[in-house]
Amino acid sequence: MKTLQLQTLCFFIPCSSFCLSAHAQDTALNYRSHLSNHGAPAASSFMKFKNYKFASVILIILSALVGVVSRAQAGFFTMTSPLNSPRNTHTATLLSNGKVLVAGGYLNTGVTNSAEIYDPGTGIWAPTTPMHTARAGHTATLLLNGKVLIAGGTGANSPTNTAELYDPISGTWTLTGSMSTARYVHTATLLPSGKVLVTGGDDQNRNRQDSAELYDPVAGTWTLVAAAMKSARSWHTATLLASGKVLLAAGEDNSGDPIPSAEVYDPNLASWTLTGTMKYGRTYHTATLLPNGKVLVAGGIGMSGTTNGAELYDPTAGTWNSTGLMSNSRYAHTATLLPNGNVLVIGGDSGGGALYGTETYNQTTGTWTTNGSLGVLREFHTATLMPNGKVLVAGGTFGSSGTLSIVEQYDDPLAATWTSTGSLKNVRAYHTANLLPNGQVLLTGGVSTNGVEVSPSELYDPATGTATVTGSLNTPRWYHTSTLLPNGKVLVVGGKSANNGEFETAELFDLTTGTWTNTGSMAFQRYNHTATLLNNGKVLVTGGYNGNQIPTITELYDPPSGTWSNTGSMSARRSGHTATLLLNGKVLVAGGYDFFLYPTNGAELYDPATGTWANTGKMNTARYMHTATLLPNGKVLVVGGEDKTFTDTLVVELYDPASGTWSTKSPVSAYHEQHTATLLPNGKVLVAGDFFGQFGATGVAELYDPASDTWTTLNNTNWTRYGHTMTLLPNGKLLMSGGYSGLVGITNLENLTDVGLGFSAASQPLIATASSALNLGSSFTLTGSRFRGIAEGSGGNGSSDSPGDYPVVQLLGIGNQQTLFLSSTNWQTNSYASLPVTNFPPGYALATMFVNGTPSTSSIVRIGPTPATSITLSRPTIAASGALQFTFTNVTGGVFHALASTNIVTALSNWTVLNSITETSDGHFQVTDVQRTNFTRRFYRVVSP
Repeated sequence: MKTLQLQTLCFFIPCSSFCLSAHAQDTALNYRSHLSNHGAPAASSFMKFKNYKFASVILIILSALVGVVSRAQAGFFTMTSPLNSPRNTHTATLLSNGKVLVAGGYLNTGVTNSAEIYDPGTGIWAPTTPMHTARAGHTATLLLNGKVLIAGGTGANSPTNTAELYDPISGTWTLTGSMSTARYVHTATLLPSGKVLVTGGDDQNRNRQDSAELYDPVAGTWTLVAAAMKSARSWHTATLLASGKVLLAAGEDNSGDPIPSAEVYDPNLASWTLTGTMKYGRTYHTATLLPNGKVLVAGGIGMSGTTNGAELYDPTAGTWNSTGLMSNSRYAHTATLLPNGNVLVIGGDSGGGALYGTETYNQTTGTWTTNGSLGVLREFHTATLMPNGKVLVAGGTFGSSGTLSIVEQYDDPLAATWTSTGSLKNVRAYHTANLLPNGQVLLTGGVSTNGVEVSPSELYDPATGTATVTGSLNTPRWYHTSTLLPNGKVLVVGGKSANNGEFETAELFDLTTGTWTNTGSMAFQRYNHTATLLNNGKVLVTGGYNGNQIPTITELYDPPSGTWSNTGSMSARRSGHTATLLLNGKVLVAGGYDFFLYPTNGAELYDPATGTWANTGKMNTARYMHTATLLPNGKVLVVGGEDKTFTDTLVVELYDPASGTWSTKSPVSAYHEQHTATLLPNGKVLVAGDFFGQFGATGVAELYDPASDTWTTLNNTNWTRYGHTMTLLPNGKLLMSGGYSGLVGITNLENLTDVGLGFSAASQPLIATASSALNLGSSFTLTGSRFRGIAEGSGGNGSSDSPGDYPVVQLLGIGNQQTLFLSSTNWQTNSYASLPVTNFPPGYALATMFVNGTPSTSSIVRIGPTPATSITLSRPTIAASGALQFTFTNVTGGVFHALASTNIVTALSNWTVLNSITETSDGHFQVTDVQRTNFTRRFYRVVSP
């Protein structure tokens, strides 16, 4: 169907007419020799970049050993796919689209210009275009426009003053203006103005610099800061304070000695001011801005060797105070601010070799606690806080044995917390729940005690935590489907009744009136079927049981006309199956049982463009009453159900649309049938509930992490449900409602589950306004506050520090749970604009902003079709039958309505909706206005919902 863009067209009809080089190795060894002369036990570090063959053997063995870990634990490191190139002293930058750019560094063969991208959704690294210049010890800064500025660093022979920009959209590098001074192991800080401040570092003669320069992204040029820094320094840290000023701390001076001085740069005055002297001069340390505005400096190498000391800088008083001792002395480690405000310190070198150990600083108590251990020893690595709250640890050196390609992720899953949120007005099971555009949840139908169907619907309001009764179904039913349409209405289809059998009828819920209206009926009675909102706005209904047969014929519901039509037939009869809208717009139907109630492992694909079905790869396990979840990487996760022995299965499978094949993944630990599976904003899947049958209700829910293929078990008696619903709310919590609850029977209890990241509300970004209707092809805009983190989210030491205190915005489809991270063209503390949004299904989505791994409360956004570049709407005519006919051209994917009124200036809400629109041929429509002859003149509008 050709459909109309999000605008109104009005016309009037008179009724009558109607990786390291030898030079770099030498530098590292000379530096460590210097430290050794000052008492640092660095002899074991001399072989840091040698013995590569030995290292490769060790890495293979360790990878094999660590790879057997499949069940995640709290504060645990899990392996993900390795870098394409082992590297250290590289940079890692979180992009505005949620991916991570790793660039440059030392390979085993020397300095590299290679770069690669990590996708958290797939857990895969992919090469991207190499930089123009090989470099290590450089800086990487994400600019306000979403591009990454790479500056300086040391090349194969000497440092460089060149800079280049990476464009995540095109995946290409462009040279930009060069700095006045070649430098490496310097710092780069993005200022509130959007300019980048570069400070210190070593030049081509290994002299520490006291100069700073500013990069202007608009002009693409560099300007020297007139005032020199108070001290020449390299291997120092630079921290953007809450005031907008920049704190430089410690580093080494021209004699190669660690220095205790600190100074502050004021961008408004372009001046430097000395501030309090540190307790301990150090280099190779880390500095982390805490949510309370203070700066935590930890570890490093001082005149007495490697230290475990830490101190806090107070910007208000300009003073430094000691704050506990780490369990290990370390340098060349990383320090990452976690969403809960604590700081995770990873790896590094004790002075006697690389470390496995990690520890956490608690900003409230000022104490350190040991944490989970790395899978491998590492130092000179990077650590990047991702939008999902995990920390991606990449590369580095493996003690004295070479450079690493191994990548790990740190995850600290919280135990789920429950809050009772009152009771439904009616006990119900096998009902449906829909998140509505206003943020409320519509609970519909279901079966009550003694097999009685529930007629009244209810609205749950997360703001008050209460449910109120709304309109009643015309036909009480359970085992039905409910679909949120692009026009904001909810379509309920089919279902069954204990006394009246199965239904072919359908109803529409209108939130504005709180009423249900019958709409067209299907050709077949169905329950235990599926209903899928397609990208063209129509709803595909498949399978189901009707007491006499399981039809292979599938049907389409057209919202504008309220009519049903048959579409292609499936190759197999199935009920209790799943249907998943894929990223390519096709629908994957999998499993279920046939007419003889035997489970099947068959799967097939529906193509909306042709209206045809085609078989695809079969699952490894036949099953029914399972769940299928579309993952961020576009693959489909199938969990639970009963297999061909009619026993609940622990087997988990993954469907790959690219190859049309299934693969077995890490199994669940508990049986799940008639359960729910919910994709969370952090990319994990919550599986909850089990049928109270042969094995009893388990009271176990599990969190699946697609990137690491690991499960985390959550134990709580509230999970003892089946036949319930689970709804992701805009505040990130989950509403579990109704269902069978253990031996209690059908329940009316509602519970809120929080499986969040334990972040502080004070650090949560706040969305005030969002694009109320986002047309595909248009920019998505947001306004609010805290779009820049009050502290830096990612950490490192020296040039490997790439702060991540900027917004990353995600869309999560309410219909098929498709996710998309947007690319930003501009962001400020209180505003955000994306590049044009494409490749997302029309309908409704949750828009969530992440800053430092902390999610905002989501906004519900309606996604419209791609607007047409031009629209042709012909003058309407009257057919011989008296029907109004009109023609227009537009792109596929939208939904439209025809409205009528006798007064063109009347409020649009008072126009009469004409529901009998039919498409007589491609792009040609007709609509009957039964009231036309009652008026002397009539106005008509064609609008999108």
